[in-house]
Amino acid sequence: MHDHPHDHAHGHSHRHDAGDGIGRLRLALLLTAGFMLVEVAGGLWSGSLALLADAGHMLTDALALALALWAQVQARRPPDARRSYGYHRVPVLIAFVNGLALLLIVGWIVFEAVQRLLAPPQIIAGTMLAVATAGLVVNLLAFAVLRGGHAHDMNVRGALLHVLGDLLGSVAAIVASLVILATGWTLIDPLLSLLVAGLILRSAGRLVRESAHVLLEGTPQGFDAAAFAQSLPAQVAGVRSVHHVHHWMLTPERSVMTLHAVLAEGADDERVVRDIKDWVHAHHRVRHVTVQTERTSCPDERR
Repeated sequence: MHDHPHDHAHGHSHRHDAGDGIGRLRLALLLTAGFMLVEVAGGLWSGSLALLADAGHMLTDALALALALWAQVQARRPPDARRSYGYHRVPVLIAFVNGLALLLIVGWIVFEAVQRLLAPPQIIAGTMLAVATAGLVVNLLAFAVLRGGHAHDMNVRGALLHVLGDLLGSVAAIVASLVILATGWTLIDPLLSLLVAGLILRSAGRLVRESAHVLLEGTPQGFDAAAFAQSLPAQVAGVRSVHHVHHWMLTPERSVMTLHAVLAEGADDERVVRDIKDWVHAHHRVRHVTVQTERTSCPDERR
């Protein structure tokens, strides 16, 4: 069996990306945690569900951002005896946890909204408007910080969804407070909260599905193992057939592949393996490829 040497340039690039993500997450955490207490107090004082929902988001967001920051730091740790692939999957795991947390938040908002639709409370719209406007400014700053990061980073994207939920909550609270000031119609508050919950639900569901797919050793999007096994022998000289193809993701940016290649009579093993690795890298951008060469029957099938 043959393996591909570690690509130092690629590793350096990943460390640079991770460092950028750490800085952005740290700044977003400071912004969110700094305003969180103000929003909680404002929500309790005004009696607004939209503000309380936004305050609840900011509380969970502070925790989500802290987890995401910790995950980025862990991802930079080098491989060791117990983690031969390193710690690149920690951010994916935290993205999955953050997605589940968002789903729980949606459930809480829906429950509270239904309660308030059945029994509308008194709302101090002026206080609600002031706090929601200040929250919108903070959320816009945090969103801009994270949005400028790397879109392919699932961990940063999970943190971004938390902040986006806050941003939408602030907008909903502002609109609701203006409607209440103008008309006195307090039902707008839980109705807009339900709208925000629906928007968050869609994004959170997608994040949970994507991160779970990676954690379950899923294949990258668009990869067809059968088509791959048919095309490789036609493109690489000396290969009669390919089987036992496995292609899975360590993270959305890093994937691994193993395959068995049956070689033609007289083919040079080392040259064929090198050609297979080059072709896979060129067409599927996989840097870590393990190839088992065979001449007759497959040892795994005999077992």
